[in-house]
Amino acid sequence: MGNAQKKLGEAELEIMQVIWDSGKPVTSNYILKELQERRSWQLSTLMTSLARLSDKGFISCDRSTGRNLYTSIILENEYKTGASKHFLERLYNNSIQNMITALYNSKEITNSDIEELRNFLDQLEDE
Repeated sequence: MGNAQKKLGEAELEIMQVIWDSGKPVTSNYILKELQERRSWQLSTLMTSLARLSDKGFISCDRSTGRNLYTSIILENEYKTGASKHFLERLYNNSIQNMITALYNSKEITNSDIEELRNFLDQLEDE
């Protein structure tokens, strides 16, 4: 995928999250219901976004059953790994240390977060 990976807007990412979380093909009404707490969308708005996601190659639509069923083509991990890498490159010069420093200095992460991170890294080394 590399740098050719297309970006998702915030709303598109929320739609993808619903599809990823469901783990099975879903209808537009299902997606609309799942998102209703966060977004007061009309079905037409959602349909426009679904069409865009389909054009970008993120989802496919199965119309064979008479109901449109949407399935993700791109795996959640695959997208998030690419997006994380891109984010690190763009904002932190590809340095996780720069990112942690920035978050720590702005009090976005706490000492307990750092402790958790330290334990996590220790576990990775032990494996």
